[in-house]
Amino acid sequence: MRYDAFHPGQLWLDTEGKPIQAHGGSILRVGDMWYWYGENKEHTDGKNGVWTWGIRCYRSRDLYNWEDCGLIIPPVLDDEDSPLHPTAMIDRPHILYNRRTGKYVCWLKIMQKNGEQHETVLTADDILGPYAIVRTGLRPLGMSAGDFDLAVAPDGKAYYYFERVHSETICADLTEDYTDVTGYYTTHFPHVAPPYVREATSHFARRGKHYLITSGTTGYLPNPSEVAVAETWHGPFTVLGNPHPGDASNTSFHTQVSCVFRVPERKDLFIAMADRWCPDLMDLDYERYKQFYEIRFDAGLSEAEKEARIAALNLDMAQIDDLRRDTSKSTYVWLPIRFEGEMAYINWRNEWRWEEFDR
Repeated sequence: MRYDAFHPGQLWLDTEGKPIQAHGGSILRVGDMWYWYGENKEHTDGKNGVWTWGIRCYRSRDLYNWEDCGLIIPPVLDDEDSPLHPTAMIDRPHILYNRRTGKYVCWLKIMQKNGEQHETVLTADDILGPYAIVRTGLRPLGMSAGDFDLAVAPDGKAYYYFERVHSETICADLTEDYTDVTGYYTTHFPHVAPPYVREATSHFARRGKHYLITSGTTGYLPNPSEVAVAETWHGPFTVLGNPHPGDASNTSFHTQVSCVFRVPERKDLFIAMADRWCPDLMDLDYERYKQFYEIRFDAGLSEAEKEARIAALNLDMAQIDDLRRDTSKSTYVWLPIRFEGEMAYINWRNEWRWEEFDR
């Protein structure tokens, strides 16, 4: 099948007719070729213990039709302690090109079963690998580091935006080789606990301003996004509100944004890439599920009070957990960003083409 438009939320096949597996993904352009990479969830059925089966990459010249380039970071099958083992909770790969070293630098978030989160950093001479681990078990700034984004300034300096788990958002300077943090950082969007702590941070720059689109913290189930803007990389950031005002479900169109990128062939086109992690749960009452998170992380309640209030919500948690853990069925929602002044809006379109925008 060959595409000539985006069809948000529908099954997206590669040039061989197979479902694209690049979840929690991002985009990097090399020359005239686009590279889309992300978590390979083809074996993640929620029952077999597989979280991510390596990092897969695709390439395209038109953004619609994607050729499978294979696993650029394959799983390590013979070492259960490896951060690349299929049972390791690998999320949200991000790759930067370092002009000074000539290396492609990939950061992976690894979530441990005890709730701690840390980073594994790999480098390669080519976008398609092979990648070699240069750091593992990295706790940047001594923090448990969750969802993140990486970004490079025109002068080559790089920045790392991440969720300090269940606390706040951090912007940290990266070292010259992009494989660690320097120690300088700023803090943003403090919250005492989920579901309001910000995660899934996506950075982009437009007309001299820096934007962050973030998600609340309700696991794989969606919630309202939030857009913030600043004059500098380190802020301070001003929260502008929900970029999805046309979404009656208040779930960011049942998605979570993973990346925002600019299409340079068009004057002012930015595309928000998002995952629809749980297409089988779109009829769920997400307001009640958000209440579940509010109760679960309420430090003022005893465990008995939490159990009673959660039971009163009458949520079938077993069924919800079964469905939300099967991320092999996840689909993608790519939508253009519309600007009114500083505010960024993401409106629903059943079908659209990037060529329709002004040059």
